Amino acid sequence: MIETKQPLSILILNGYPKQSRDNFDLSGVGHPHDFFIDFLHRYVPDARITLRFAADAGDILPDGVNIGDFNGIIWTGSDLTIYHADDERVARQIAFAQAAYEHGIASYGSCWGIQMAAVAAGGEVRKNPRGREWSIGRNIRLTEAGKQSAFLRGKPNQYDGFVMHLDEVTRLPAGGTLLASNEHCGVQALEVKHKNGTFWAAQYHPEYNLLEMAKLIAARAVPLVNEGFFPDPEAVCRYADDMHALAANQDNETLRKKLDIDDDIIDVRIREQELRNWIDHLVLPSLKY
Repeated sequence: MIETKQPLSILILNGYPKQSRDNFDLSGVGHPHDFFIDFLHRYVPDARITLRFAADAGDILPDGVNIGDFNGIIWTGSDLTIYHADDERVARQIAFAQAAYEHGIASYGSCWGIQMAAVAAGGEVRKNPRGREWSIGRNIRLTEAGKQSAFLRGKPNQYDGFVMHLDEVTRLPAGGTLLASNEHCGVQALEVKHKNGTFWAAQYHPEYNLLEMAKLIAARAVPLVNEGFFPDPEAVCRYADDMHALAANQDNETLRKKLDIDDDIIDVRIREQELRNWIDHLVLPSLKY
């Protein structure tokens, strides 16, 4: 936990459309904005948090609120497809990210967020030909630039991270630096310096935990079966149940071995390091005391 001389003002943009958010509620799946809010309450408890649903119709910010009012912007995941820019729900968010670059607002994003960081600065995202990366992204390796980056300071040179995505960044924008990758996805962590702003982002999800990923996997049982990862929905549920059980007893060595899960997934001090670094090294310097 850190204290600041004046409260940080953080904007969280949930990128999911309303129908998808409603489906989360029906399935008992947690909303990703709540995971970021939980982190902020623990790490910078005095922060002023504004939550907006960026895929919904109308202006992203309410009347009387300007993008320059914020010290930082956090982008959640989304089930929209960013290369369908003719979709107004997508175009609206890209335009907002471009405005954040113009105003020099420190930005962070997971999953959809890394794709937003790239596309809004002129990069490219496409469907991953290797298919879905789900549950845990394995053997994410720091590049040489990643080893020197303040964004990934304190991370192991190789680690795992929670994932659930079909698309990937395929071309970095000018000003983009690749910080981490693995065999499934070439761009797992990225820094983009564009115009006046800096955007740090990960394709994986430092904000998730075992319990919430278990819920998401159970809710995605049908596509996971259809895509060949499990023989039937019951097998998906058994896998999710094991994750639930490990969340309840994180020292269970049998489950750790069965699920191939180590401290880089379980220990919040490792898993959330990117979020703490973003606050420490990108957001706090924006405060004008």
